[in-house]
Amino acid sequence: QTQQALPLLSKKYTFPAPQGRRPPPPARSPPRLLPPHAASSGDSMTIACGFSRFLSTTRVHSSTNRVLSLWFASCPCSSASASACASEPPEIAGDPDTVREGRAEIFADKSNSVFFNKAQVNNRDLSIAVLRWFVLKRQEEHDAQLKGRRADIPPEQHADGLDPATTGSEDTALRKESSLKAPKVLEALAASGLRAIRYALEVDGIGEVIALDNNEVAIESCKRNIYHNGILASSKVVPHLADARIYMLTHPKEFDVVDLDPYGSPAAFLDSAVQCVADGGILMCSATDMAVLAGGNAEVCFSKYGSYPVRGKYRHEMALRILLACMESHAIRHKRYIVPVISVHMDFYIRVFVRIFTSASTVKSSPLKFSHVYQCVGCNSFHLQNVGRINSKDKRNIPLPNFCPTVPQECSECGGKFVMGGPIWSDPIHDRDWATSILSNIRATSGLYEAYAKISAILTSVSEELPNAPLFVSLHSICATLKCTNPTMVMFHSAIRNAGYQISGSHADPLALKTDAPMSVIWDIMRCWVKLHPVKSQPENLPGSRILSQEPQLQV
Repeated sequence: QTQQALPLLSKKYTFPAPQGRRPPPPARSPPRLLPPHAASSGDSMTIACGFSRFLSTTRVHSSTNRVLSLWFASCPCSSASASACASEPPEIAGDPDTVREGRAEIFADKSNSVFFNKAQVNNRDLSIAVLRWFVLKRQEEHDAQLKGRRADIPPEQHADGLDPATTGSEDTALRKESSLKAPKVLEALAASGLRAIRYALEVDGIGEVIALDNNEVAIESCKRNIYHNGILASSKVVPHLADARIYMLTHPKEFDVVDLDPYGSPAAFLDSAVQCVADGGILMCSATDMAVLAGGNAEVCFSKYGSYPVRGKYRHEMALRILLACMESHAIRHKRYIVPVISVHMDFYIRVFVRIFTSASTVKSSPLKFSHVYQCVGCNSFHLQNVGRINSKDKRNIPLPNFCPTVPQECSECGGKFVMGGPIWSDPIHDRDWATSILSNIRATSGLYEAYAKISAILTSVSEELPNAPLFVSLHSICATLKCTNPTMVMFHSAIRNAGYQISGSHADPLALKTDAPMSVIWDIMRCWVKLHPVKSQPENLPGSRILSQEPQLQV
């Protein structure tokens, strides 16, 4: 049809104007150009108007783009109509439905050729909340650093009107650094581009957003969605067809924000991702292979993340710590290290937000952040032991390999064997200041978040967690081992605090008891509880019977 129409562009043909109301055309009928003999000398319209409708519904080969653009410039329509023709967005076949989330709107892909998961709205809303705070925090840190550097310059050289030749180059350099560039964002696995578009539209102060994907269909869908969301999205979001691993390796320390949200495990992208983030930047990473991280396939977890999971009640928090340990192990190979700010388990996946810095001296203390987990197969008691230790006699504080396991061959509570898991990340997985600040911002702008109830509840729990208490015990699991009735959560919390220890809940489990008290104190509390609420007689070989056969060493 295009080849037949192009020779007609050099001439002007007319066809009769429609008389009365024209019946609607059949569905998806191709536009038809009228031949020259159909023209009349009466009231007429130029064929150019009909041909513009033909162009909007017909795919035109790239080789004719130049000819068509010249034709549009000489369109015989009025100037206003011609500009409207040229600026009209391309029509999508079948007029598909759209999906709106936040301020962004994308076309629904009914063929499922481009991945889109509506349930991940919690993930995207939380990421936007963290990114908003990161932009503010980054500016605060830059201002504080600039103020400290200005303090090193003599006061007489601070005047803006002085000649740089006399004041030196230091003050001139500070003037150039006083304006912080907008953070550059990389969405490594863009798919429909919804996340990248939302970042551009909803995060103030954000810079260029690179939407990356190695699927041509996804990139075409991303382009349509970017164009559909107006000039702001088009000016900031740049779609790019490339392999994420190669792209990140070839752009070291270029992006202030890198977002990894793969379908499954992010393990294949971590080594290139930790190199791509600029110093002080943030890496946001998701993992949906919870069957692997939670202990369903321990050998697969070790091959992907270099750690063995343990199937305890704390398995979701352990999954977070396995992912963080894997990210740290990749970062230290390049003299870099991570600082977790928010780490959460939501729905069917985990999501971590870590900042990345470069320091060869800090990397040396990395063994102190890893621990092995020893869990009893009988009573589920667990103990942690760091991979490294500090020699108190050495003033350099260089970590050394730790001694033999602190746990005996058999559990001192029930006599069961221990299984070993890890290594896992045993340092804090949250920054409480970040959590409280992000939560305050979310509450102040609750109308901007579709998943406000979900993310505010999670951040509230995160802000109340004990930072230095890895993993947790479950009150129902403890009572099931002893086959006794449950004390209330308030009563158990009170007993722990009266014993001189700290306790909190966990966002990963509503029945979690996260405490710095040793397992011996927890079992002593339960022994005293059973004395007040006796249980039925049980066989002596059961773990619960062996635990209750010992007298409590702590008066609760």
